[in-house]
Amino acid sequence: MEEKKVLPKVALMYDFDKTLCGKDMQEYSFIPSVGMSSEEFWDEANRISVKSNMDRILAYMLLMIKVAKKNEVEITKESFNKLGKDVVLLKGVKTWFKRINEYGKSLGVEVEHYIISSGLAEIINGTPIAKEFKKVYACEFHYNNSGNADWPQQVVNYTTKTQFIFRISKGVLDTMDDKRLNSYTRESERTIPYRNMIYIGDGLTDVPCMTVVKDRGGESIAIYHRGEKQVAKKLLKENRVTFMCKADYSQGSELEEIVKKIINKMAIVDELINLHQEQIDKINEK
Repeated sequence: MEEKKVLPKVALMYDFDKTLCGKDMQEYSFIPSVGMSSEEFWDEANRISVKSNMDRILAYMLLMIKVAKKNEVEITKESFNKLGKDVVLLKGVKTWFKRINEYGKSLGVEVEHYIISSGLAEIINGTPIAKEFKKVYACEFHYNNSGNADWPQQVVNYTTKTQFIFRISKGVLDTMDDKRLNSYTRESERTIPYRNMIYIGDGLTDVPCMTVVKDRGGESIAIYHRGEKQVAKKLLKENRVTFMCKADYSQGSELEEIVKKIINKMAIVDELINLHQEQIDKINEK
């Protein structure tokens, strides 16, 4: 029987808030449900962070628990999942994954999609696009015996985001598997080499991931919303990213065209590397 050819892989990694949707995910339903404005909620989260010298992500998670209890709002995994249905995705996002996957397949490449976010995995997993991701890396709550959120279980802040790039590259997706993550792996033995990685994010909080991917041979893209180009321009000018695009995932958009060209480049590079290795192998056989 002819051995099935394993397709080279490309990883598309995304932030979530303001990258795949228009604002922070808590702002769609959760914050209004506790009687606060978005400004009030984030100001209070920042105040807690500064006063207690607490990580900003831990501060917002703590505040979610406090204000939910105060206002008798349910905070179970199921209730968070339901909030995902209220998240408004950016233009073209719902059909983006199928289009990009099909394009990759036409080039003999398998495209995998990942989320690396400081938002809540429980809400992301309730969105209609959750099934599109190979893995969602985001903050998670621990739930007590009654099923209510009582403690942060997983915290993904702006710098710890980068560990998931290494996990994806090595194929060590289980967050509990640190032994394999920290073991030495040759570039040729990685599930997805860094040169086949694309990171898409919206701002300064994505810089650590953008820089890691770009500096290791992949591509980083800063997206911007209408009238908000300054951050993307700054990232491009400072060589933190290779491209900047409007936050539009629709067919024929600039973002789609650039991503397709990047995948095309990655497919060609993979083909050339394989050709080089074949020639080396033939020499060694003689």
